[in-house]
Amino acid sequence: MSESLTYAGAGVDVHKANALVESIKKIAKQTNRPGVMGSIGGFGGLFSPNLSSMEKPVLVSSTDGVGTKLNIAFQMGKHDTVGIDLVGMCVNDIAVQGAEPLFFLDYISMGHLDTGIAKAIIEGVAEGCRQARCALIGGETAEMPGMYGPGEYDLAGFAVGAVDDHKIVDGSEIHVGHKIVGIASTGLHSNGFSLVRKICFEKMKLTVESHVPEFGKTLGEELLTPTRIYSDLMQGMLKSIKVDGFAHITGGGLDENIIRVIPNACKAVLKKDSWEIPPVFSWLKEAGNVADAEMMRTFNNGIGLAVVVPEEYAQALLDMLEAMNVNAWLIGEIDTREDGAPQVEWV
Repeated sequence: MSESLTYAGAGVDVHKANALVESIKKIAKQTNRPGVMGSIGGFGGLFSPNLSSMEKPVLVSSTDGVGTKLNIAFQMGKHDTVGIDLVGMCVNDIAVQGAEPLFFLDYISMGHLDTGIAKAIIEGVAEGCRQARCALIGGETAEMPGMYGPGEYDLAGFAVGAVDDHKIVDGSEIHVGHKIVGIASTGLHSNGFSLVRKICFEKMKLTVESHVPEFGKTLGEELLTPTRIYSDLMQGMLKSIKVDGFAHITGGGLDENIIRVIPNACKAVLKKDSWEIPPVFSWLKEAGNVADAEMMRTFNNGIGLAVVVPEEYAQALLDMLEAMNVNAWLIGEIDTREDGAPQVEWV
């Protein structure tokens, strides 16, 4: 008589997954905000938003992942910060349109469910949600034997927010004379890690445990620094400053992200050396012999968020950010663009 096969025998432990859900319920509850209904574990997350203060509410959504930065977490065996990256990459993208983040869902996929790793990841997601003031209302943990190596996994996130139709920040009011303020990143955030790993591990032959004097910490500690979440800061700016454009500086750098919010008839004139560049970027440039243009289109180089404001509001914004101990600099301005000319000019 042939052996009776089971799902568990094929590598999927349903009982372990159910136990993890119970742990996640407690973690998610810490992110609750008005509107959350029920708890983790249903077929779908329930959220009842109070949008009575908005004349014409518009929902804004975004999805993203963490990319090959996860490889650093695998090497270090440290999984409690990549969840912050996951939230940051999603909520920053909806916040630049003026949206207040409402709720978040995550997706974790691994070969064999390691509840310790999964719980650490979700604790990071919850911390990111607390920073963004949004609720973790659901997600999925998939066990997929044969798809990943031991200790490996992939992440995806999904954020939903809301903004009043007439308050959407879309760059349509940007014109010649507007100023561009750059707000500091916390480092690499979650972009360019394929190049980072090539430089650090293939060319320099370092490990995540290697101490780098320029960083004052190990290479792994520097590379795992979480993405800065700007959504709460943006909401504060919109309450007191006339902001006509936000750009989240991710893959493509300033060159490719600032143009997403600037009208075609305009160009961004950006000033080289107008902000403090964190040591990690200078180190990578030298270690990898990376050209300036390649650095600018691969990394954020110290500017994680660009804010475009009318000239008369620029100093007020800088003063407000200084009072909040947020590093920011005047990094450029908006000028007329000639037909066929690039939308970004460096001076």
